[in-house]
Amino acid sequence: MLLFACIGLLFTTVFVGMQFGLFNVRGSIDARNSSILTATTSPAHTSLMALIMNLVPASPPAGDTSCTGGQATCAWPETREWAVVAGGLAKDLPLIERVAAETGVSPRTIAAVVVPEQLRFFTSEREVFKRYFEPLKILGSLSKFSLGVSGIKQETAQVIEDHANDPASPYYHGPEAAHLLAYDPAANHDEVLFNRLTDEKDHYYSYLYTALFIKEIMAQWKRAGYDLSGRPDIVATIFNIGFGGSLPHVDPTVGGSLITVGGVDYTFGSLAGAFYRSGELAWLRP
Repeated sequence: MLLFACIGLLFTTVFVGMQFGLFNVRGSIDARNSSILTATTSPAHTSLMALIMNLVPASPPAGDTSCTGGQATCAWPETREWAVVAGGLAKDLPLIERVAAETGVSPRTIAAVVVPEQLRFFTSEREVFKRYFEPLKILGSLSKFSLGVSGIKQETAQVIEDHANDPASPYYHGPEAAHLLAYDPAANHDEVLFNRLTDEKDHYYSYLYTALFIKEIMAQWKRAGYDLSGRPDIVATIFNIGFGGSLPHVDPTVGGSLITVGGVDYTFGSLAGAFYRSGELAWLRP
């Protein structure tokens, strides 16, 4: 009983530290966690994380599986990674619904883009996932090349802003986004943008830029005569490959990065579509 009490206290300490930015380091989540026990971290941080690593039992390497039932392969909703993503999205529901109301992009469409990015991160960093994100049931917020909960690159966010403020852009969808993206004239734009996308305590801007990307892509395709409102798999595919891969045509192909979840291979777009059409998190409105 004392052991579990200690574990609970340590996780609470880590969570509180995250909320107040005590452990924040510029760099990707995987980079930060790979250096948890190196000399570059503070002695207090090193001691705390070392204790957690020793106290929290890791799954044995032999026969380790993502599947909640212990089988070798399973569908993505039956994985430990999905359980954590679902818990993180539930915590962020007020933010997702706020962004949906502000942009007109449905909560489920926004989440459909976030889900494959989170599953990709969790499955590619298994030890970090098992020891850190799984116990705390939180989403990973990347902060190096791909940023925030959906993995938007900073240069992509800049392009989103450019399109939102350019009525001549084929991606322009109206003036409503300008005030959502406005900056203090005295602010350092790049610094503020980076902080917007990587704020671990508040994912609002991460969801906002994700939704605006979706809306801009839909506007581009609508101008070309194609409606993507019922194709979250295509929207997510384009989100994954970027604006340069958005070429409106009659028969778009679902694709994107390969993601292995529960021993099953998916593309980024197909995983987004599978979530969107599933009964998972039914409270995320389509």
